[in-house]
Amino acid sequence: MFMILMTAGFITGMLGNVLIGLVSCYDWVKNHKVTFINFILICLAVSRMSSLLVVFVDAVIWELAPHVYDSSSLAKCSDILWIMTDQLSIWFATCLSIFYFLKIAHFSHPLFLWLKWRMRSMIVVFLAFSLFLLIFYFLLLGTLPIFMEIYMMAKSNQTLFSDTHKTIAVKNLIVFHLTYLMPFLVSLVSLLLLFLSLVKHSRNCHLISTSSEDSRTKVHKKAMKMLLSFLILFVIHIFFVQLTRWLFMYCPMNSSVKLVMLTLNIFPLSHSYILILGNSKLRQTAVRALQHLKSQLQELILSFHRFSRVFAK
Repeated sequence: MFMILMTAGFITGMLGNVLIGLVSCYDWVKNHKVTFINFILICLAVSRMSSLLVVFVDAVIWELAPHVYDSSSLAKCSDILWIMTDQLSIWFATCLSIFYFLKIAHFSHPLFLWLKWRMRSMIVVFLAFSLFLLIFYFLLLGTLPIFMEIYMMAKSNQTLFSDTHKTIAVKNLIVFHLTYLMPFLVSLVSLLLLFLSLVKHSRNCHLISTSSEDSRTKVHKKAMKMLLSFLILFVIHIFFVQLTRWLFMYCPMNSSVKLVMLTLNIFPLSHSYILILGNSKLRQTAVRALQHLKSQLQELILSFHRFSRVFAK
């Protein structure tokens, strides 16, 4: 049952992200240049496909051949790969939040105008700073031998370990969770400022006695829904990531770890389909793909019926 659910989540998530990547690459080839938003979407799709693949491979090994992780170096390598792909996915999703905010919001403050004029440079700086934090975390992880001791404890069925190791492990997890703090705060601030921009625009519309929603109001609300859904999924993702790592530290051989591993696919899977639904081009492509798949399935069923009738005769 565990592998069935994991495989279903993996395939569903891969299909959504492959669609985002292919449509963005098609626009790149068609226009002979890559736009900034297409570049972000391509990087986001690749990072999420990588994250889904790492989690799926881990689940397969954990289910079918757990002895492969007898070497703590292999387990640590797998952990580092997942952290890298998960962090990249979150960073590029946060870049989308920044892009929506700077592209849609409207303020007359000089700082906002300066940021909007240098949007690409600011997002590049954000990515560079995030990469620096990740490198710092890995350097810190290299100085803490706790990973090896935790894993070797699991293999020897020990239930307790020294207070010193426990303290180091807790500090390691705290530092790891802090890597999620910056993208969360940046996305939250983007959402709040976008809301303030909407309030300001609504007041202006009220002053000129405009009762119906104009296109700018609709765009504001649509972007806010996208950012709010991202933040909700982000909070859920952080919670289950914390739960997974704490369970692995205190009861790594418990079957509950497998169940929690299923939740690691919620964020890269759900948010990708929210992006598809929120983007008209992606949504239209998905609808055409489903219609084509439906027609092919109908033809296959008709062919099967014809074959069965001929065989019956």
